[in-house]
Amino acid sequence: MSARPLPVSSPAAEGVDAHGIHAFLDAVECAPDIEPHSLMVLRHGRVVAAGWWAPYTPERPHLLYSLSKSFTATAAALAATEGLLDLDAPVISYFPEFADEITDPRSRAMLVRHVASMASGHLAETYERAFRLDRNDPVRGFLLIPPDRDPGTVFAYNQPCTYTLAAIVQRQTGRSLTEYLRPRLLDPLGIGEVAWLQHPRGRDLGFSGLHAATDAIARLGLLHLQGGVWEGERLLSAAWVAEATRPHIATADGTAEGAESDWQQGYGFQFWQSRHGYRGDGAYGQFCLVLPEHDAVIATTAATEQMQDLLNLVWRHLLPAFAEKPLDGRDDEDAALAERLAGLALPPVAARPGPPAAPETWSDTSFTPKGGDCADQPTLTGVTVAATPHGWTVTLAEGDEQLALPLADSGWAVEDGAAIPTAVSGGWTDPDALRVDVVFLETPHRLTVTCSLADRTFTARWHTTPLGGGPLRRLRAPRPVPRDRPGSVGKSGVGEGR
Repeated sequence: MSARPLPVSSPAAEGVDAHGIHAFLDAVECAPDIEPHSLMVLRHGRVVAAGWWAPYTPERPHLLYSLSKSFTATAAALAATEGLLDLDAPVISYFPEFADEITDPRSRAMLVRHVASMASGHLAETYERAFRLDRNDPVRGFLLIPPDRDPGTVFAYNQPCTYTLAAIVQRQTGRSLTEYLRPRLLDPLGIGEVAWLQHPRGRDLGFSGLHAATDAIARLGLLHLQGGVWEGERLLSAAWVAEATRPHIATADGTAEGAESDWQQGYGFQFWQSRHGYRGDGAYGQFCLVLPEHDAVIATTAATEQMQDLLNLVWRHLLPAFAEKPLDGRDDEDAALAERLAGLALPPVAARPGPPAAPETWSDTSFTPKGGDCADQPTLTGVTVAATPHGWTVTLAEGDEQLALPLADSGWAVEDGAAIPTAVSGGWTDPDALRVDVVFLETPHRLTVTCSLADRTFTARWHTTPLGGGPLRRLRAPRPVPRDRPGSVGKSGVGEGR
C-alpha cells in the first residue's frame, strides 16, 4: 500500500521557530565530517519541516543499520501482546534443540528481557565469535559463549542479543519480521515498502539491515511518542512503550566526559536513552529522536562517523526552536524555510566534465589498483574510462561483475533503474586525474574513485565504510518480498550493525 501522508503544519503554528531549523541546516552543511541526507521534524503530531539532500529523495529506502533494532523491539512487543513471547522466559526455552549442549549456568539463566536490553552478561561484542561458532544458526553460536557476568547486571552493545530476540519472534510467529510487522504495524502506520537483509535465508537480521524511508522512521517515533496509539487505534500497549523507552541497564563509565555522551545515559528495550528524550540509533547518523518533553520527533538519515557531533547540533539548534505556544507573524520565515528545504542538495564534485586536453588518451583506458590492491574496497579489481556518443562512462570491475556509471556534464547522474541504484558526479580535476564520486542511494555510503593517467592506476576511498564489507552489489535494498508469497524471501546478506 502507498503511505498515507502525515499531517502537515507550518513551524510557527506548532510553536517552532524557523530560525532554529535554518541554524541547524547551516551547521550540518558546514560541518566537514557530516553529510546530511534527510531531516524530518514533527511537532504535536504534524510535520513542520522535511527535506532531502538531492540526490536522496523522500520515497527511497535508506539502510538504517542499528535503527533496525527499534523495529525488532516493536515486533517483540506485538508478539508479547499476542502471548507468543514472554520477557521473563529463559532464552534457551525457545531453542530446545540446543538445550543439551548449552550447559553454562549463566547462558541458561539468560532471559528474553536480558537480550532485549543488551544485558546478556557478556562484557563485549560477541558478533564475530557467534557467527564463527555457527554461521548457519548464530543463535547457537551466541548461546555457546558463556556470559562473563550474571545476565541483567552489565551492559554490552552486542549484535547477537538483538539477533536472538528477532529469531525468537520469527520462530514463534512463523513469519519473517517484515511479514509479521506488515499487517500489525507497517500498514496501520501507513508505511510503504521496506526490505530487510536476511541470514539465513528467510530470517530477517533484526539487529541491522532494514531499509526504509525517512518517513517510516518518523512514524515509528510518533507512535511511541503517542504511547502506542495511532489515529485513535492502540497498536502497542502503553505499558510496553513505557518499559521499552526507560533505562533498564546503565551504560555510563562514570567519567565526566561520559556525562556529555548520548551513549552513556542508559539503554531500554532496543532504544537508547539520550540527554534529551530517547532514540532509535543507527550507524553513521540514522536517528529516530523522540522528545516527550517537547512533544516532538526528529528523524534523520546521514553519513557521518561523528554521530555525537550530529546530536550536539540537534540539541544546540533544534531544541531551542521549540516554544510553548504558537508563534504569530512568522509567515515569511516559514515560507523561506520551506523554499530552502525544497532545494537541499549535496554539492557535486568540482571538476571539468571532460579532459582539458587530449581526450583520446583517456578513452577506452583501463586502470589497475594503485599498489596492486584496493584497500578500501578489496573486491574492486579495475576501472575503465570510455567516451560514448552520450558522454563519458566510468566502469568499475569486481572480477567478472561490472558497474557502468555515466557521468553528467554537471550535477548528479542518477541511475535509478540499475541493479545498484547510484548517483554519480565527477570529472577531471587536472589533465592527468579523473575523480568520480559514487553515492549508493539506498545506503549512507559514498565511494570516491580517482584515476591517474600517468601510471594507469586508481584509488578508491569510502567516506563512510560499509559495515560487513562485501561486493558493491550488496549496497542496495533487498528486492521486495511479493505479498502473495509469504514463504518467499529477499536477497540474503549479513551485515554488522551499530
